[in-house]
Amino acid sequence: MDTDGTHDSQGTRATPVPRPAGPPPTPPTPPTPSTAPAAPTAHSTPPPMPTASPVSAGPPSGAYKAGAFETAPPPAPERAPDSGPTLGEWLRVPRVADAPGTWTYGHRPRPPEEPERTPTRQLVSGALISLLAGLLLWSLLWNGYLGSFWLWPLFLLTPDRWWIGTQEGAVAQAIYNVLVVGGLLFLFGRLGRWPELARRVLRRVPGVAPEETAPPPPEPEDDLAEWPQLRSSGQGETAARLAAEVRNGRMNDVDYARIRRAWQSVRADPSRLTAFAEAVRGHGAGACVHPSGKRDLPVRAARHDLLVQQVRLGTVHDGERNPYPRRGTGLALDPGLLGTSLLAVGPPGAGKTHALVRPVVESLSLQALAGQAVVIAVCAAGTQLGPDSAYDVVVRLGDPASVYDLDLYGGTNDPDEAAAVLAEGLVGDLTDTDGRRATTALAQLLGPFHAAHGRLPAVPELRELLDGTPAALAALREALDAGGHHAMRRELDTRERQSGAPGDAGSALADRIALLDRPAFAGFFDTSGRTRPFSLRTLQHPLRVRIDLPERGHAEASRMLARLVLAQFTANAAVRADRSLFACLVLDDATRTLTGETLRGVQRLRSVNAGALLTLRTLDDVPEALHTALLGAVGCRMAFSGITTWDGKRFAEAWGTEWVETRDVTQRTVFADQPLTRAIHAFRKLVTGKAVTTDAVTVRKVERERWSASELAHSVPAGHAVLSLRTVGGDHAPPLLVDLRS
Repeated sequence: MDTDGTHDSQGTRATPVPRPAGPPPTPPTPPTPSTAPAAPTAHSTPPPMPTASPVSAGPPSGAYKAGAFETAPPPAPERAPDSGPTLGEWLRVPRVADAPGTWTYGHRPRPPEEPERTPTRQLVSGALISLLAGLLLWSLLWNGYLGSFWLWPLFLLTPDRWWIGTQEGAVAQAIYNVLVVGGLLFLFGRLGRWPELARRVLRRVPGVAPEETAPPPPEPEDDLAEWPQLRSSGQGETAARLAAEVRNGRMNDVDYARIRRAWQSVRADPSRLTAFAEAVRGHGAGACVHPSGKRDLPVRAARHDLLVQQVRLGTVHDGERNPYPRRGTGLALDPGLLGTSLLAVGPPGAGKTHALVRPVVESLSLQALAGQAVVIAVCAAGTQLGPDSAYDVVVRLGDPASVYDLDLYGGTNDPDEAAAVLAEGLVGDLTDTDGRRATTALAQLLGPFHAAHGRLPAVPELRELLDGTPAALAALREALDAGGHHAMRRELDTRERQSGAPGDAGSALADRIALLDRPAFAGFFDTSGRTRPFSLRTLQHPLRVRIDLPERGHAEASRMLARLVLAQFTANAAVRADRSLFACLVLDDATRTLTGETLRGVQRLRSVNAGALLTLRTLDDVPEALHTALLGAVGCRMAFSGITTWDGKRFAEAWGTEWVETRDVTQRTVFADQPLTRAIHAFRKLVTGKAVTTDAVTVRKVERERWSASELAHSVPAGHAVLSLRTVGGDHAPPLLVDLRS
């Protein structure tokens, strides 16, 4: 592929191609080959790339050009044994989505309301009564107590000579008796609801389940395993080759999604058809491979359905707090939901990273391998978000062994743009510092430095300028005079005059940039070309990126860097030339990273095919003035078990109220007038210890909170969360209690 050497394969090796995620046990255990060598890590020798340019990922987003189809992929070995379905079976499973967040794989819609359920004891008594009534009626008929009128259909349909001691008459009467008994069984079975009782008993017998009607097999023209979209476009030979790869087990779900994505790019630009057909003819399931050469992740910890870009999080709790159609159904996330951004709040140990962040990052990484998404995961060093080999770029800030660096300015060469983003990252959380003044102060230094040196300053150089070091300012002034940049000289003089004035943001900026001018960060944020900086300008390429922050010992700097990455992401996602890729930023801990400006940026992401996943231990990690704006900026809100009532109150206000039907039951004592009735009531009270009462039921509709603060704090079981969803298109689902362990 045309990758500039950035994502070329680090050694071609045979990696297992596991089966797609169908209904294997949860979590599925991918097969591990015994002969495959260890995957390269971020510490391995990186592929060559230009040292002066930020990390590039080659051709735009899945818009595969001719050269991209000609890259030889790694050979795909035979698939290891697995308990899951084959790819063909996986593709033929019906997928039905009747509400946002429904796990569509094999989903069977439920009725909108819960049917009336008769108690089992009542079913048993009704069945016994109907059986006894049927036996009694048959006995009366058989013994002639009701006469012989019930035999008139038999006499009407048979000759009279049969009933003069002939064998034919005996046989006819026996057959007629069987028909009558069958009719009585059918009649009294329906009256006694025997089929419903039998189904309920079978459901309770271990190892026995009621039979379900299997969906009919798809027609050949609708069978996705036969690539009907290619056949309908006249590419019968290409479709036949891919169908053979499916049948022979040489294709996995990532291959299918990737080639399907490549075909969509061909439909958008027919000039790529020849290259696409040649790539499929030459490489089969390995055609159009990701620039990294990888065709799957080394390990999967969650269930995925790449056909609809879903990852399964858990099961909607089968209880009264959830709507009946959603009870017991799977719950999943996809780009249509993440595009509205998701906020998750829960105390440490609630499972935010294990049950939410890692499955989402894993799903987006698989979609990146299929040319459908780009994911940037920001977490503390040591967070379990998968092995290094599952990522294209791993930036370990503060680790001297890190292969990649981080571009402090987001990949831009415009000093004004760099100043705006950097100011938000450095002092955006300070309430006593005006963001516009901070942006102006940085622009007055970055502009002259860029004009004099052709690049933006590194951290030590920027710190000296913000501190107003005479030597640094004099050197910059001389460089400007030598280059004839008189306008930039005036900018520098203005910065010197404003330095130290009331309301000047220079001192706050200097204090914050000093947090990065530490020995642990020596060699990072370099702008001279000696390092390999990763830039968020590459959001138009299918990248898998993880940024590790050194929270141990550098907590304040880590928060500032996370805030800077968030500001760069929202700025760059909005100016992408190619928005066909879904871009997602995952902040494993968004404490003190959210500001008013970044929240406005997060809110704009849904219109540019991008989103953010933010997790917090508590809403108090965000300034109180931003609580309402934060809950309003995201479309999906998730409250984990163990949150406080203060946090629960905010969620309850965001979720609002609903009209519910309540039943008030009033018991009144029955006073009898007749002596016999009074005696019966007295005997009943003596036996039960309770007076005879009648129930007066009042049904009314009232408006109440969907989830109250107290319920969120005390009624959500461990391993569960309450999640509300909203799609980019505007569809929404009410707050659902979800079991994240199933």
